[in-house]
Amino acid sequence: MILPGASLMIYEILTLFPAMVQVPLGESIVGKAQQRGLIEVRVHNIRDYASDRHQMTDDRPFGGGEGMVMKPEPIVRAIEDIKGQGPPPRVILLSPQGRLFNQEKAWELSRLSRVILLCGRYEGVDERVVSHFVDEEISIGDYVLTGGELGAMVVVDAVSRLLPGVLGNESSAADESFSQELLEYPQYTRPQDFRGLRVPEILLSGNHEMIRQWRRGQSLLRTRHRRPDLFTRLRLTAEDEKLLRRAADEESRDP
Repeated sequence: MILPGASLMIYEILTLFPAMVQVPLGESIVGKAQQRGLIEVRVHNIRDYASDRHQMTDDRPFGGGEGMVMKPEPIVRAIEDIKGQGPPPRVILLSPQGRLFNQEKAWELSRLSRVILLCGRYEGVDERVVSHFVDEEISIGDYVLTGGELGAMVVVDAVSRLLPGVLGNESSAADESFSQELLEYPQYTRPQDFRGLRVPEILLSGNHEMIRQWRRGQSLLRTRHRRPDLFTRLRLTAEDEKLLRRAADEESRDP
């Protein structure tokens, strides 16, 4: 049931291995979002759309070569069937050849109401599917997995937590790493002293403006150290430059 005032995000996942995604996506924040009617995850077995009695979904590649290629017929039947069951979806193939998935892309997808996530397998999907029935390809990184299921789960998790009501605290997603092309500042919790390692005094001060400045400076410094590629894209304000210098000075004084 959709909660009053909330919009439903529907993920249609096409896979040869439904059990790989059904259980993990039923847990934690994504699972709770489904229970609250904020998102819906529908998992479809591509084999159900095969026409032969053996439910064949792959075959040898034309031209020779190793491995098997996913056949076009069952995939296209599945896409066309699912498209007729709701609002027009964007069809996304999880593929190492796709655009690299990042926070900006997650925000873009969070504005949609429905997506089909096609999980590739083996040597890939017949190119006719990619060229004529897929809207875009997404990769979660420059490495090779056994299939697109893990990538689909990454997309569902990253996008869902940006939807209104999913995290509960609407400002939380905006403060996290990459939301402003910055890594998140260091986080601490109780106890204040753990084996002689103390929480920075500024966080215990109760001065919210000084805490904000400290966190901003730490985010800038951490991004410069760990992700210089992100840091070079930033347009620093005069305050940012001041806070960065202060954070760097504090770091140099730490034992």
